[in-house]
Amino acid sequence: MSPTRCPCLSGLTYDACCGRLHTGTATAQTAEQLMRSRFSAFAVSRPDYLLETWDRTTRPATLKLDADLRWYRLDVLATSAGGPFDTTGVVEFTAFYRSPTGAGSQHEVSRFTRQDGRWQYLDGTR
Repeated sequence: MSPTRCPCLSGLTYDACCGRLHTGTATAQTAEQLMRSRFSAFAVSRPDYLLETWDRTTRPATLKLDADLRWYRLDVLATSAGGPFDTTGVVEFTAFYRSPTGAGSQHEVSRFTRQDGRWQYLDGTR
């Protein structure tokens, strides 16, 4: 079986990229890396990871993903801060999906915070 390409389109395999974050063998080093891993979590249906990487002050109690959406492409448009030595960061992106009723996209500017050395998704505006 050939390795699966990572849904975040980094060019790496899923196991070498976001898969390591999803299994907990690695943590995101930047806000962009966390955002990419969260996109991949939508693509591979990992609501547990999405909740785990969501800031506790804005995280919902539960999360149910829409099984009819197939997330297939991520375009990172801009980043601000969010590096290894920052405590906050912003990532602007567009994510593309297909559903039984057609295709679409979601544009968002997401804010991230780093707490206890771990990046967390805070919130986003569309």
